[in-house]
Amino acid sequence: MELTVVMPCLNEAETVETCVRKALACMREHGIDGEVVIADNGSTDGSQQLARDAGARVVHVDEKGYGNALMGGIRAARGRYVMMGDADDSYDFTGLLPFVEQLRDGADLVMGNRFKGGIAPGAMPPLHRYLGNPVLSFVGRLFFPSKIGDFHCGLRGFRRDSILRLGLQTGGMEFASEMVVKSTLQGLDVREVPTTLSPDGRSRPPHLRSWRDGWRHLRFLLLYSPRWLFFIPGLALMIIGLVAGTALTFGPVMVGELAFDVDTLVGASAMVVIGFQAVLFALFTKVYAAEEGFLPPDRRVKRLVDVITLEKGLILGGLLAIAGLVGLVASLMHWGIRSFGELDPRESLRLVVPSATALIMSFQTIFAALFISILGIRRTRETPIDVAASAAEEAAEAVSKDTSMAKSADDAEEGRIGSR
Repeated sequence: MELTVVMPCLNEAETVETCVRKALACMREHGIDGEVVIADNGSTDGSQQLARDAGARVVHVDEKGYGNALMGGIRAARGRYVMMGDADDSYDFTGLLPFVEQLRDGADLVMGNRFKGGIAPGAMPPLHRYLGNPVLSFVGRLFFPSKIGDFHCGLRGFRRDSILRLGLQTGGMEFASEMVVKSTLQGLDVREVPTTLSPDGRSRPPHLRSWRDGWRHLRFLLLYSPRWLFFIPGLALMIIGLVAGTALTFGPVMVGELAFDVDTLVGASAMVVIGFQAVLFALFTKVYAAEEGFLPPDRRVKRLVDVITLEKGLILGGLLAIAGLVGLVASLMHWGIRSFGELDPRESLRLVVPSATALIMSFQTIFAALFISILGIRRTRETPIDVAASAAEEAAEAVSKDTSMAKSADDAEEGRIGSR
C-alpha cells in the first residue's frame, strides 16, 4: 500500500465523516493505493462508527494527547507514506497529490504551508496568524537549520519508516515541532508545499489552547537547542561581565555623569559566574544528549571534550584557585598594612571580588571536568547488528543441533537394520 491518511480524533462527529470521504475520493481520483486511519483518542460522540461507515479503519489510542494519538495512528498505518491532518474539516484532504508527488520524488517529510496556500477568513485566530505561528516558526528557523515557513501546519506527509526512526516522544501539541526539529537535525529531506486552511466545521471550541500550547512549543524548541538556551546567553553575560569587571578593577569608570564603582564590580562578577555556569550547562547538555541519542553528535563539542580532558580541566581549575588564593593573600596584606582596622570598601573590594570570582570559577571548572568525564563513560549497547548476529548464531546452532539429532537417529536406524 502506498499511502495512509491518519487523522487524530476526539469527538469529531460533526466533521470526521466528511474528512474521510474527501481523502478516499482524492486517492481514488489520482489512482493512489491507500487507506484512511482514524486514531481515536476516546471519543464519546459516536465518531468511531461514523468514520467506519465512511470507509475508514479506526484504531483506539488510550494515551491522551495530540502527539500520542498521531503516533498510534502512524504505527498502525499500512502505507509506505503517511499523510496526517486534523479531522475538523479545516484542511483540504482533496489536495493530497502535491504531497504524494514530493514523497515519490524522494522527500522524507513534506510540510504544508498555509501562509503560501491561503488562509480563509475566520480560519485562524489573529493571535495565531500574526503572532504565535510566525514567531514560533521564526524561532524554529533561528535555532535549527530549517527553511520551513510554517512549523505548525497540521497537514503534512512523510515516509513512515523515516519518521518512526526519529523516536518521537512528545505526546501533546508540541509533537508538530518535534517532527520538524528532529527531521532537520537528522538530515532528512524536508520540503514544503502550499496548502489551504478553512474554518473548521465544528460547533464546539477547538482542543488547542493558545498560550498553554504555544508555551509547550517554545519550551520544546529551547530544550532541543542548548546553544540558544544556555551557550549564547551565557557567553554574552561572561563577555559583558569580564569587560566591565576588568575596567572596574583598576578604578571607577565614568560614563557621562554616571559613575560606576565597586557595586557594579560585584554585579559584573555575578554576571561572569552565571555566564560561565550557563556555558558549562550547554556543554553538559550537548554531551548528555549526544550520548543518549536525543540530539545528533556535535563534532565541535566532541573535539572540545577530547582536547579538554579531565586532567586538563583539573589543572585549569587549580590555576584559577591559585590565582584566587593569591588575590585573597594580597587583600589580607592590604588589611595588615591598615593594622587590621577599618577598610575603604572601594579599595578592598577591588581585590576581594576578583579573587572570590576566580575561586568560584575554579571549583566550577573542576566539578565540570569531573561531571563531563562521568557523562563520557560509555555504556555497552546492543546494536541492531549485534541482535541480528546473535539471532543468526542461535538459528545456526538450532539447525546444527537438529541435523545432529537427525543423523543420530539415522545411524541408530541403520544399526537396527544391520542387526536384523
